[in-house]
Amino acid sequence: MDDCLFCKIVRKEISAKEVFRDELVVAFHDINPVAPVHILVIPTKHATHLSEFSAQRNGSATSGLLDACAAVGKKFAPQGYRIVANEGVDGGQTVPHLHFHVLGGRHMTWPPG
Repeated sequence: MDDCLFCKIVRKEISAKEVFRDELVVAFHDINPVAPVHILVIPTKHATHLSEFSAQRNGSATSGLLDACAAVGKKFAPQGYRIVANEGVDGGQTVPHLHFHVLGGRHMTWPPG
């Protein structure tokens, strides 16, 4: 999508503090962190929601997203981390491009919100 913020980051039209990139995934620091470690992991192929992405049967891309989340979490929050994906307005999604939040660097509480 031409006007999607995260697609622009994938195309490097907007800069981001990247920590990982391959053909399937880009990971970068969130500009409004809610934890000492707050990294977003996004697919390079646009999908608005996890349910849309999953429906496209993106097996290797889905696996790549989760592998990247685990690698980022292990590297930046070795004491433990949380992975969050918000879907839709009620789920708290504010950018309409599938993304996972990798949160760490502090003790996480439950329930989250």
